[in-house]
Amino acid sequence: MTRLPFGIRLTASVAVPCALLVSLLPGAAAPADNDSRPIRALLVVGGCCHDYAMQKGILTKGISARANVQWAIAYDPDTTTSHLNPVYKNSDWAKGFDVVVHDECSADVKDLAVIDRILGPHRQGLPGVVLHCGMHCYRSEGFPTAVTPWFEFTGLQSTGHGAQQPIAVSFIDKESPVTKGLENWTTINEELYNNSAGKVLDTAHALARGKQGRRDSVVVWTNLYNKKTRVFATTLGHNNDTVADSRYLDLVTRGLLWSVDKLDEAHLQPAKKVLLNAATNSGK
Repeated sequence: MTRLPFGIRLTASVAVPCALLVSLLPGAAAPADNDSRPIRALLVVGGCCHDYAMQKGILTKGISARANVQWAIAYDPDTTTSHLNPVYKNSDWAKGFDVVVHDECSADVKDLAVIDRILGPHRQGLPGVVLHCGMHCYRSEGFPTAVTPWFEFTGLQSTGHGAQQPIAVSFIDKESPVTKGLENWTTINEELYNNSAGKVLDTAHALARGKQGRRDSVVVWTNLYNKKTRVFATTLGHNNDTVADSRYLDLVTRGLLWSVDKLDEAHLQPAKKVLLNAATNSGK
Protein backbone atom coordinates (compact mmCIF):
# COMPACT_ATOMS: atom_id res chain seq x y z
CA MET A 1 0.00 0.00 0.00
CA THR A 2 1.30 3.45 -0.89
CA ARG A 3 0.66 6.53 1.26
CA LEU A 4 -0.25 9.47 -0.93
CA PRO A 5 -0.57 13.21 -0.26
CA PHE A 6 -3.44 14.52 1.86
CA GLY A 7 -3.64 11.27 3.82
CA ILE A 8 -5.08 9.31 0.92
CA ARG A 9 -4.23 5.65 0.64
CA LEU A 10 -4.59 4.05 -2.74
CA THR A 11 -4.48 0.36 -3.56
CA ALA A 12 -5.41 -1.60 -6.64
CA SER A 13 -8.83 -2.39 -5.20
CA VAL A 14 -9.83 1.16 -4.24
CA ALA A 15 -11.87 3.38 -6.56
CA VAL A 16 -11.28 7.14 -6.58
CA PRO A 17 -12.83 9.92 -8.68
CA CYS A 18 -11.12 9.97 -12.05
CA ALA A 19 -10.11 13.62 -11.83
CA LEU A 20 -8.42 12.91 -8.51
CA LEU A 21 -6.69 9.83 -9.89
CA VAL A 22 -5.07 11.84 -12.64
CA SER A 23 -4.19 14.67 -10.28
CA LEU A 24 -2.25 12.20 -8.13
CA LEU A 25 0.11 11.48 -10.98
CA PRO A 26 3.30 13.54 -11.17
CA GLY A 27 2.30 17.01 -12.29
CA ALA A 28 5.45 17.99 -14.11
CA ALA A 29 5.61 17.96 -17.86
CA ALA A 30 6.71 14.70 -19.48
CA PRO A 31 10.48 14.21 -19.27
CA ALA A 32 12.73 14.74 -22.25
CA ASP A 33 12.70 12.07 -24.93
CA ASN A 34 14.23 8.81 -23.69
CA ASP A 35 13.88 5.57 -25.59
CA SER A 36 14.05 3.55 -22.38
CA ARG A 37 11.21 5.48 -20.76
CA PRO A 38 7.69 4.06 -21.04
CA ILE A 39 5.22 6.09 -23.05
CA ARG A 40 2.84 7.78 -20.60
CA ALA A 41 -0.72 7.44 -21.91
CA LEU A 42 -4.00 8.76 -20.54
CA LEU A 43 -7.14 6.80 -21.42
CA VAL A 44 -10.28 8.95 -21.18
CA VAL A 45 -13.15 6.49 -21.21
CA GLY A 46 -16.84 6.27 -20.33
CA GLY A 47 -20.26 7.46 -21.37
CA CYS A 48 -23.14 6.04 -23.31
CA CYS A 49 -23.81 2.76 -24.96
CA HIS A 50 -20.67 0.64 -24.41
CA ASP A 51 -19.14 -1.70 -21.85
CA TYR A 52 -16.41 0.72 -20.89
CA ALA A 53 -15.99 -0.90 -17.47
CA MET A 54 -14.56 -3.93 -19.28
CA GLN A 55 -13.02 -2.23 -22.29
CA LYS A 56 -10.74 0.04 -20.25
CA GLY A 57 -8.92 -3.04 -18.99
CA ILE A 58 -8.94 -4.83 -22.32
CA LEU A 59 -7.37 -1.84 -24.08
CA THR A 60 -4.74 -0.92 -21.53
CA LYS A 61 -3.60 -4.47 -20.81
CA GLY A 62 -3.69 -5.42 -24.49
CA ILE A 63 -1.63 -2.43 -25.63
CA SER A 64 0.87 -2.69 -22.76
CA ALA A 65 1.42 -6.36 -23.66
CA ARG A 66 2.52 -5.17 -27.11
CA ALA A 67 4.30 -1.89 -26.45
CA ASN A 68 6.13 -0.03 -23.72
CA VAL A 69 3.09 2.03 -22.74
CA GLN A 70 1.93 2.70 -19.18
CA TRP A 71 -1.43 4.19 -18.34
CA ALA A 72 -3.58 6.43 -16.22
CA ILE A 73 -7.29 5.78 -16.68
CA ALA A 74 -9.89 8.52 -16.33
CA TYR A 75 -13.03 6.36 -16.26
CA ASP A 76 -16.45 7.98 -15.99
CA PRO A 77 -19.14 5.42 -15.06
CA ASP A 78 -21.97 7.76 -16.08
CA THR A 79 -23.82 6.16 -19.01
CA THR A 80 -25.47 9.23 -20.52
CA THR A 81 -24.35 11.24 -23.56
CA SER A 82 -24.42 14.58 -21.72
CA HIS A 83 -22.05 13.98 -18.80
CA LEU A 84 -18.57 15.46 -18.99
CA ASN A 85 -15.76 13.19 -17.88
CA PRO A 86 -14.55 14.83 -14.62
CA VAL A 87 -10.93 14.75 -15.77
CA TYR A 88 -11.72 17.63 -18.13
CA LYS A 89 -12.70 19.96 -15.30
CA ASN A 90 -9.01 20.56 -14.66
CA SER A 91 -7.47 23.10 -17.04
CA ASP A 92 -4.18 21.16 -17.16
CA TRP A 93 -5.91 17.78 -17.45
CA ALA A 94 -3.35 16.39 -19.92
CA LYS A 95 -0.18 17.61 -18.21
CA GLY A 96 2.56 15.02 -17.97
CA PHE A 97 1.24 12.66 -20.66
CA ASP A 98 2.77 11.75 -24.01
CA VAL A 99 -0.55 10.80 -25.66
CA VAL A 100 -4.26 10.80 -24.87
CA VAL A 101 -6.60 8.02 -26.02
CA HIS A 102 -10.15 9.34 -26.40
CA ASP A 103 -12.61 6.48 -25.91
CA GLU A 104 -15.51 8.45 -24.51
CA CYS A 105 -19.10 8.65 -25.81
CA SER A 106 -20.41 12.14 -25.02
CA ALA A 107 -22.36 13.42 -28.01
CA ASP A 108 -24.39 15.94 -26.01
CA VAL A 109 -21.49 17.73 -24.36
CA LYS A 110 -21.71 20.82 -26.59
CA ASP A 111 -20.28 23.73 -24.60
CA LEU A 112 -17.62 25.29 -26.83
CA ALA A 113 -15.59 26.47 -23.83
CA VAL A 114 -15.40 22.88 -22.58
CA ILE A 115 -14.53 21.54 -26.02
CA ASP A 116 -11.84 24.18 -26.33
CA ARG A 117 -10.38 23.03 -23.01
CA ILE A 118 -10.34 19.42 -24.25
CA LEU A 119 -8.70 20.36 -27.53
CA GLY A 120 -6.22 22.84 -26.05
CA PRO A 121 -3.38 20.38 -25.32
CA HIS A 122 -3.82 18.79 -28.74
CA ARG A 123 -3.63 22.16 -30.48
CA GLN A 124 -0.29 22.61 -28.74
CA GLY A 125 0.99 19.31 -30.16
CA LEU A 126 -0.11 16.54 -27.77
CA PRO A 127 -0.74 13.40 -29.87
CA GLY A 128 -4.15 11.77 -29.78
CA VAL A 129 -5.87 8.47 -30.50
CA VAL A 130 -9.64 8.46 -31.10
CA LEU A 131 -11.58 5.20 -30.85
CA HIS A 132 -15.10 4.31 -32.00
CA CYS A 133 -17.67 6.54 -30.26
CA GLY A 134 -14.97 9.10 -29.62
CA MET A 135 -15.80 10.10 -33.20
CA HIS A 136 -19.39 10.95 -32.22
CA CYS A 137 -18.57 13.24 -29.30
CA TYR A 138 -18.89 16.98 -28.72
CA ARG A 139 -21.52 17.83 -31.33
CA SER A 140 -21.34 21.60 -31.10
CA GLU A 141 -23.10 24.25 -33.16
CA GLY A 142 -23.09 23.44 -36.88
CA PHE A 143 -23.39 19.68 -36.46
CA PRO A 144 -24.13 17.65 -38.57
CA THR A 145 -23.18 19.58 -41.70
CA ALA A 146 -20.34 21.80 -40.50
CA VAL A 147 -16.79 20.75 -39.74
CA THR A 148 -17.03 21.27 -36.00
CA PRO A 149 -13.95 21.80 -33.78
CA TRP A 150 -14.06 18.14 -32.76
CA PHE A 151 -14.22 16.96 -36.38
CA GLU A 152 -11.18 19.11 -37.14
CA PHE A 153 -9.36 17.09 -34.50
CA THR A 154 -10.62 13.63 -35.53
CA GLY A 155 -10.18 14.25 -39.27
CA LEU A 156 -13.48 12.75 -40.40
CA GLN A 157 -17.14 13.72 -40.16
CA SER A 158 -19.45 10.96 -38.95
CA THR A 159 -23.05 11.24 -37.80
CA GLY A 160 -24.29 7.70 -37.18
CA HIS A 161 -24.26 4.01 -37.99
CA GLY A 162 -26.53 1.20 -39.10
CA ALA A 163 -27.36 -2.18 -37.62
CA GLN A 164 -24.60 -4.38 -36.29
CA GLN A 165 -23.25 -6.75 -38.93
CA PRO A 166 -19.77 -8.08 -39.71
CA ILE A 167 -17.44 -5.51 -41.26
CA ALA A 168 -14.94 -6.56 -43.93
CA VAL A 169 -11.87 -4.45 -43.16
CA SER A 170 -9.50 -3.81 -46.09
CA PHE A 171 -6.27 -1.86 -45.75
CA ILE A 172 -5.98 0.57 -48.64
CA ASP A 173 -2.55 1.91 -47.72
CA LYS A 174 -0.41 -1.09 -46.89
CA GLU A 175 2.80 0.94 -46.98
CA SER A 176 1.85 3.15 -44.05
CA PRO A 177 3.96 2.43 -40.97
CA VAL A 178 0.71 1.88 -39.07
CA THR A 179 -0.66 -0.83 -41.36
CA LYS A 180 2.54 -2.43 -42.62
CA GLY A 181 2.36 -6.19 -42.07
CA LEU A 182 -1.31 -6.16 -41.02
CA GLU A 183 -3.80 -8.35 -42.86
CA ASN A 184 -7.37 -7.65 -43.92
CA TRP A 185 -9.96 -9.22 -41.67
CA THR A 186 -13.69 -9.47 -41.03
CA THR A 187 -15.05 -8.45 -37.66
CA ILE A 188 -17.89 -10.00 -35.70
CA ASN A 189 -21.16 -8.05 -35.69
CA GLU A 190 -20.09 -4.42 -35.40
CA GLU A 191 -21.24 -0.86 -36.07
CA LEU A 192 -20.07 0.66 -39.35
CA TYR A 193 -19.89 4.42 -38.83
CA ASN A 194 -20.80 6.54 -41.83
CA ASN A 195 -18.57 9.10 -43.51
CA SER A 196 -21.17 11.84 -43.69
CA ALA A 197 -19.07 14.05 -45.99
CA GLY A 198 -18.11 11.08 -48.16
CA LYS A 199 -14.41 11.37 -47.36
CA VAL A 200 -11.84 12.23 -44.72
CA LEU A 201 -10.83 15.86 -44.24
CA ASP A 202 -8.00 17.25 -46.35
CA THR A 203 -5.72 17.03 -43.30
CA ALA A 204 -6.38 13.29 -42.95
CA HIS A 205 -5.18 10.15 -44.72
CA ALA A 206 -7.34 7.02 -45.07
CA LEU A 207 -5.70 3.71 -44.14
CA ALA A 208 -8.56 1.19 -44.26
CA ARG A 209 -12.15 0.86 -45.44
CA GLY A 210 -14.95 -1.26 -44.04
CA LYS A 211 -17.82 -2.85 -45.94
CA GLN A 212 -21.21 -4.06 -44.74
CA GLY A 213 -23.18 -5.18 -47.76
CA ARG A 214 -23.47 -2.08 -49.96
CA ARG A 215 -22.25 0.29 -47.27
CA ASP A 216 -18.59 1.23 -47.55
CA SER A 217 -16.78 3.70 -45.27
CA VAL A 218 -13.31 4.70 -44.17
CA VAL A 219 -12.78 3.02 -40.80
CA VAL A 220 -9.09 3.72 -40.05
CA TRP A 221 -7.13 6.90 -40.78
CA THR A 222 -4.55 9.37 -39.53
CA ASN A 223 -4.93 13.13 -39.18
CA LEU A 224 -2.56 16.07 -38.84
CA TYR A 225 -4.36 18.44 -36.49
CA ASN A 226 -3.49 22.13 -36.34
CA LYS A 227 -0.67 21.48 -38.81
CA LYS A 228 1.45 19.66 -36.22
CA THR A 229 -0.40 17.14 -34.04
CA ARG A 230 -0.54 13.48 -35.01
CA VAL A 231 -3.90 11.80 -34.48
CA PHE A 232 -4.70 8.13 -35.12
CA ALA A 233 -8.37 7.19 -35.40
CA THR A 234 -10.62 4.21 -36.00
CA THR A 235 -14.38 3.84 -35.86
CA LEU A 236 -14.06 0.12 -35.10
CA GLY A 237 -14.49 -1.19 -31.58
CA HIS A 238 -18.07 -1.31 -30.31
CA ASN A 239 -18.13 -4.79 -28.80
CA ASN A 240 -15.79 -6.29 -26.22
CA ASP A 241 -14.84 -9.20 -28.48
CA THR A 242 -13.73 -6.77 -31.18
CA VAL A 243 -11.70 -4.68 -28.74
CA ALA A 244 -10.09 -7.87 -27.42
CA ASP A 245 -9.32 -9.19 -30.93
CA SER A 246 -5.55 -9.40 -31.41
CA ARG A 247 -5.91 -7.79 -34.85
CA TYR A 248 -7.67 -4.78 -33.34
CA LEU A 249 -5.16 -4.43 -30.52
CA ASP A 250 -2.25 -4.73 -32.98
CA LEU A 251 -3.77 -1.94 -35.08
CA VAL A 252 -4.47 0.42 -32.20
CA THR A 253 -1.05 -0.22 -30.67
CA ARG A 254 0.69 0.66 -33.91
CA GLY A 255 -1.51 3.73 -34.33
CA LEU A 256 -0.68 4.94 -30.84
CA LEU A 257 3.05 4.44 -31.37
CA TRP A 258 2.84 6.25 -34.71
CA SER A 259 1.09 9.20 -33.05
CA VAL A 260 4.05 9.71 -30.69
CA ASP A 261 6.58 8.97 -33.46
CA LYS A 262 7.87 5.84 -31.72
CA LEU A 263 6.66 3.08 -34.01
CA ASP A 264 9.86 1.05 -33.88
CA GLU A 265 11.19 -2.19 -32.46
CA ALA A 266 12.52 -0.44 -29.36
CA HIS A 267 8.97 0.44 -28.33
CA LEU A 268 7.23 -2.69 -29.63
CA GLN A 269 8.23 -4.39 -26.38
CA PRO A 270 5.90 -5.23 -23.49
CA ALA A 271 5.71 -2.71 -20.67
CA LYS A 272 6.95 -3.79 -17.25
CA LYS A 273 3.62 -2.74 -15.79
CA VAL A 274 0.28 -1.54 -17.14
CA LEU A 275 -0.55 1.34 -14.82
CA LEU A 276 1.56 4.36 -13.96
CA ASN A 277 0.27 4.18 -10.38
CA ALA A 278 -0.59 1.15 -8.29
CA ALA A 279 -4.27 1.49 -9.08
CA THR A 280 -6.77 2.43 -11.71
CA ASN A 281 -10.11 4.08 -11.27
CA SER A 282 -12.86 1.47 -11.39
CA GLY A 283 -15.73 3.89 -11.09
CA LYS A 284 -18.41 3.95 -8.46
